[in-house]
Amino acid sequence: MSFMESMLAMLQALQGWPAYLLVFGLLVGSGFGLPINEDILLLVAAALTLRGVMEPVPLVAVAWCGVLCADGLIFHWGRRFGTQLLRHRLAARALPAARLHTMERAMQRWGPGVIFVVRFVPGLRTALLFAAGSMKIRYRHLFIFDGAAALIELPLLVWGVRYVGGRWQDIVASLQQWQGWLLPALAAAAVAVAAAVWWRRRARAR
Repeated sequence: MSFMESMLAMLQALQGWPAYLLVFGLLVGSGFGLPINEDILLLVAAALTLRGVMEPVPLVAVAWCGVLCADGLIFHWGRRFGTQLLRHRLAARALPAARLHTMERAMQRWGPGVIFVVRFVPGLRTALLFAAGSMKIRYRHLFIFDGAAALIELPLLVWGVRYVGGRWQDIVASLQQWQGWLLPALAAAAVAVAAAVWWRRRARAR
């Protein structure tokens, strides 16, 4: 049994505040490099609200704090060590250099607002946060954009799982099925927002 599977089994055996504490600890631990799939953890935790293990609103609050801590840690490692950290074999395996360079180019082109968009794309999240830190993006930009996105993502995730009766596997399957067009759609939305902001600034300048 993997570490992730062991933690999920332990979570299902808990009740009340120890369950919240474990969710928070695992989320923060993912920022230190623990092999935790944040999305699977949150989906399982959301399903457990139907069993009375946790309540939806406290879970969202705890998860939001844990997500911000984890993302802040990844951002900090990028800001503190930059690409030097990728010289380590394990770090390079977890974060391929090509993916990091792609995220750096996205940050250079679209600015810190891209953090909001990529929050909804699990496969790119870590690379973007690390890239944003290595480019010395300000901490307040991280918490504004990442925090706002998490405020949208987490309630949708928790009540989405509750809506389908706790069948979080169905949500995972749907995400995998539609992941191919999800990123282009989000990118198109980001371009539209950026264009609208640019047009408004130009109008004001006139």
